[in-house]
Amino acid sequence: MTAITEIRLVDRDEGGVDRAFRADVLAGLAQRQKAVPARWLYDDAGSQLFEDITRLPEYYPTRAETEILQARGAEFADLIGPGRAVVEFGSGSSVKTPLLLGAIDPGAYVPLDIAGDFLRAAAAELSANFPGLPVHPVEADFTRTVTLPAEVADMPKLGFFPGSTIGNMVPRTAVDLLRSMRETLGSQSKLLIGMDLVKSRDTLIAAYDDAKGVTAQFNLNLARRINRELDGTIPVDKLRHKARWNDTFARIEMHLQAAQDLSFDVSGKSFTMQAGETIHTENSHKFRRRSQNMLLLAGGWTPLKRWVDGKRRFSLILAEASIARSAP
Repeated sequence: MTAITEIRLVDRDEGGVDRAFRADVLAGLAQRQKAVPARWLYDDAGSQLFEDITRLPEYYPTRAETEILQARGAEFADLIGPGRAVVEFGSGSSVKTPLLLGAIDPGAYVPLDIAGDFLRAAAAELSANFPGLPVHPVEADFTRTVTLPAEVADMPKLGFFPGSTIGNMVPRTAVDLLRSMRETLGSQSKLLIGMDLVKSRDTLIAAYDDAKGVTAQFNLNLARRINRELDGTIPVDKLRHKARWNDTFARIEMHLQAAQDLSFDVSGKSFTMQAGETIHTENSHKFRRRSQNMLLLAGGWTPLKRWVDGKRRFSLILAEASIARSAP
């Protein structure tokens, strides 16, 4: 088995708390519409809950994306070529990542994730399944530009961003992330990115509010994490998971709604919520071809090829780093 090289880039205080997590939570809870960035849903417990979500019958994206990866491996290999360092933004799925790596003959694998224990477990499992493949996990906030390990500095890069995670961000933030990815990967890089497609409201609501309540626990885990890591006193049992379709912005929204008037503290700061008030925890934007292309181009990527599953629910897009231009 190839040795795993591990790098940690998360800025933690003396107590081990992620400084950015504390800053985002305190700022978000002080807003009129309380909100916490979706990336903080993915601590180790949240990451495991999300893996559970991907196996639910209502949650179609993982099955649809896996279908594409299984069916189009030869096309990926031809368009991507061998020897690239695959940099995955978010810990690799036990299903999707091996399908890509097995198709394209990579030179190395670099998973980036902010959930350290989950990252290391996923990297170890993948390393065991691909003996001889150098694996370099980096514990970092991939929403910012990341300095990659020296071992892959001279390799051509392929960014892999599956699962339509790009849809969790508002357009401005999504463009910033795509530009940051281009900086991380370099000017000769390519990007394989998943983007979910617009479909019926009922299908979308079911995917984010499943009958077993796993997505509700995923959402509520954010409040538990705040209590655990930031000395919070949020009464989790008084919060309810809500999933809404916002047609104006073509997105599913996840909220934590107060079942009654609440008062609580976080990191020594006091907050209140009225009954019915919410903390906005996640967006999941859905796309059409033109909105996909516009987002990628704004982020510095030129689309090369687009694939969809048989039911046209989900898409994977291969793009290359755009050449800088000062005029049309």
